[in-house]
Amino acid sequence: MKPDLSVVIGGIKFKNPIWTASGTCGYGEELAEVFDLSRLGGMVTKSITSNPREGHPPPRTTETVSGMLNAIGLANVGVDRFIKEKLKFLERFNTRVIVNVAGAKLQEYVEVCAQLADCPRADMVELNFSCPNVEAGMAIATNASLAEKTVSEVKKVFPRPVIAKLSPNVTDITQIAKACEAGGAEALSLINTLIGMAVDIETFRPRLTNNTGGLSGPAIKPVALAMVHKVYKAVKIPIIGLGGIRNYLDVIEFLLCGARAVQIGTALFVEPETPIKIIRDLEKYLSRKKIENIQELVGQLRIY
Repeated sequence: MKPDLSVVIGGIKFKNPIWTASGTCGYGEELAEVFDLSRLGGMVTKSITSNPREGHPPPRTTETVSGMLNAIGLANVGVDRFIKEKLKFLERFNTRVIVNVAGAKLQEYVEVCAQLADCPRADMVELNFSCPNVEAGMAIATNASLAEKTVSEVKKVFPRPVIAKLSPNVTDITQIAKACEAGGAEALSLINTLIGMAVDIETFRPRLTNNTGGLSGPAIKPVALAMVHKVYKAVKIPIIGLGGIRNYLDVIEFLLCGARAVQIGTALFVEPETPIKIIRDLEKYLSRKKIENIQELVGQLRIY
């Protein structure tokens, strides 16, 4: 028998634990030209705000050692156009759709999620509390009481599961995690990018027009694993892990540390078929280890 890759998060069943990460494949159109999105466990959209945003001027991405920096600035089409065009496109595929939502203040999160509540194919929302490259982008990420209140208010208007996406750029990530759980979040995703900078020594300028940006890719994986494991021990709700995942080996590490699902991000820029290869290799690994269901791996790290 083939091993069972399905996982359940917030009462919703996913065919496998492999999702895309917000902001790394837009709204899915380009990625759909590479492989059938229906093969994914979940598709996480780029961040959506109330009104369209142009984001920061270029250059807004730059490669670093074992990773990349980005300061896109939450460029997006706005919630109205997203619902009319982008969500309609994603409805063609047999995969779960998780809409990442961002806002400048609490009320914007509530307004966007209220509009998405009327869209059954928005299976979940992921509240982006941790964008480090927009003004006030870290306000909620670093304030436990505000994070709890934001989740609580969103739960009043959005009837399906709510995920809170957490930042590593805090003193103690477990405080924010517990607050989101108390507010009613059904799951947590972590980690978002670390704050970083790259410098051009010829022009003496930063390589990003925003000066700093979010560091992602393999360079941050050890930080992500440590934080996933720390949060896993602190909360009861499921965790979606992300940060530097390139192959099935990375996925197994995240599951052992406590993640129930994972998101693939920066690797998509290098090899867009990464999620499909990971799914195939996970099946081989489970068969070799004689593990019937992938959920048996969650939290099984044998600490010293």
